Amino acid sequence: MEDAKKPELLVVTGMSGAGRSTVGNALEDQGWYVIDNLPPQMLGPISDLFALSKSKLPKIAVITDVRGGEFFNELQTKLAELKVRDIVVRVLFLEASDGALVKRFESVRRPHPLQGNATVLDGITKERSELMGLRESADIVFDTSETNVHQLTNRVAEAFATNSKALKINVLSFGFKYGLPVDADLVADARFIANPHWKEELRAKTGNDDEVRAYVLGQPGVEDFLTNYVASLHSVLAGYRNENKRFATIAIGCTGGKHRSVAMANEIAKRLEKEADVTISVQHRDLGRE
Repeated sequence: MEDAKKPELLVVTGMSGAGRSTVGNALEDQGWYVIDNLPPQMLGPISDLFALSKSKLPKIAVITDVRGGEFFNELQTKLAELKVRDIVVRVLFLEASDGALVKRFESVRRPHPLQGNATVLDGITKERSELMGLRESADIVFDTSETNVHQLTNRVAEAFATNSKALKINVLSFGFKYGLPVDADLVADARFIANPHWKEELRAKTGNDDEVRAYVLGQPGVEDFLTNYVASLHSVLAGYRNENKRFATIAIGCTGGKHRSVAMANEIAKRLEKEADVTISVQHRDLGRE
C-alpha cells in the first residue's frame, strides 16, 4: 500500500504551555481531523476506525499529554505498536524554554498539571524529565519559546498543509550567542567566513542586503562549502523521504545571526529549490536582535 493511501496519524505532544491548542486549531484549518486529550490506549482503536472508512482516508491528529495522568505513561509503547502496522505515524513534540513556559502559566493564572503543591517551575522541571525520551524519539520538534500564536499557526500550515509537497524544508539562520536552535535537524557553522561586522560600510546592513550577500559569498572557501554541503544534503533528504519524514529544519549559524548566517541561509534555500518534490521556507531567527 502506498503511503498516500494509508491512514496518517500525527501525535501532537510535548511541554504543557508550548502551544498544543494553537497547533490543534491550525491543523483543523488545514483539513486534519483533530482529537484533543486522547489517552494513548485509544490510538489503535481510533486508527482502526478511520482505516475502515470507505471515503478518502483522513489525516488524523491526536493531542495527548500529561493531562492523561498514568494513561499517558504508555504513549511510547502504543506508538511502537502502531509503527509496525500499516499506518503512517509521526510525532510532533512542542518544546519551549523554562522562562517562556513560566511566563505563559503566570499570564493565564493556571497551575501546571504536575506542580501539585510546589511551584510552576517545579512542575515544568518534572514534566521535562518525564518527556525526555519522547522528545528524543520525536519525528518533528517545534521550539515555540520565541514564537507567537500567529507565527506558530503559519509554521503548522507550512509543515502540515494537506495539499503541500511531500517534503518541507525550513532553512534557519541563527546566532550562536543566542543559543543553538533546539528544533534543528542539521546545524552548520558559518563562522569560518570573514565577518562583515568589521567592515564599517557593512556593519549596519544584514545578510538580506546585496552588498553583504556579495561580500559573504565571495569569501575564500564559501563556494566550495556551499557546493559540497548542498550536495551532501541530497542523500539526507532522500533518507528523510524513505523514513516518511515530511518536515526538516536545516540551520546555519554565525556569531549574531545578522550577516553571514542570513546570507548563507538564503543561498542554501535558493540552491535547494532545485530539488524535486520539496517546499522551501526561510526563517531568520535572530535578525534584528542586535
